[in-house]
Amino acid sequence: MAYPTTPTFATMGVESVDPTLFTETVSGRVQSRKIASQKWKFTASYPPLTRDEFSPVWGYLMAQRGRHKVFTVVIPELSTTSGTATGTVTTSATAVGSSLVPVTGLTGTLKIGDFVKFAGHDKVYAIIADLTGDGDLSITPELVRPLGTETVTYNSVPFTVRMANDIQTFKVGKGMMFTNEVDFVEAL
Repeated sequence: MAYPTTPTFATMGVESVDPTLFTETVSGRVQSRKIASQKWKFTASYPPLTRDEFSPVWGYLMAQRGRHKVFTVVIPELSTTSGTATGTVTTSATAVGSSLVPVTGLTGTLKIGDFVKFAGHDKVYAIIADLTGDGDLSITPELVRPLGTETVTYNSVPFTVRMANDIQTFKVGKGMMFTNEVDFVEAL
């Protein structure tokens, strides 16, 4: 079930959470180790809305029952490539842990900072180097699952998320205008 696309968000905050165990001794020696996989977090806020505009959003949030349900959300502006990419882009077999994914069928450019999703994955990846035409797509984090021949989504990328907490609130202000902020966390 997809999150409502209207009304649209006024602002969006994005976090990349990439947990690391990190210690530094008095002498300056540093040790670090990855302890979990990366995930995306989002904070979205709406402009002041009328009750009629806000009610579908509120109803959807209540139906998710806090952090219980998983759903998809397409984030305006961020979910579409900033490059000139067109065509059906597909991957080749790639192992878990790889940050380079061979792709074919790309016409135009996928740009650094854009998001992509592979057909067989719930995980969304960020592009860390421009790619024009066929070649190796550089992504972060590393693949959490192996790839076969899969389609790459680079426009209207759906993030699989859940609510970040069990408490949802809204405010009613002057002129009976409703304001709301929603926190999402990637569900893997």
